[in-house]
Amino acid sequence: MNIETARIYENKEASDKLRILVDKLWPRGISKEEALLDHWYKQWAPSDDLRKQFHQDKISWEEFQKEYKQELKDNKDQILNDLDDLDKRKTLLLLYGSKDKTNNHAVLLKDFLRDLN
Repeated sequence: MNIETARIYENKEASDKLRILVDKLWPRGISKEEALLDHWYKQWAPSDDLRKQFHQDKISWEEFQKEYKQELKDNKDQILNDLDDLDKRKTLLLLYGSKDKTNNHAVLLKDFLRDLN
């Protein structure tokens, strides 16, 4: 299974990839039509509490990684069920709203999903 990540604001083109929004909150300034999503998996995003702690600089990137990876492990059965519904012949494009392209949950999620195979 091929997996890529991209900012939703920079990737609005239709493609043959499965476009999956992996944020809990809808990205500002993007209409549902403009997003061209195949799926919106809020359940793959960090919990509200963890997201808020990280964005308010109450925890470090290292602590965020540790806690988010645990949330993913705890939610593994749901994620596997969601994956069963997807065409794995297509590349999964995990879309996120964060400005930071390296320190965001989609990067961690991508690694988690690859490790499931």
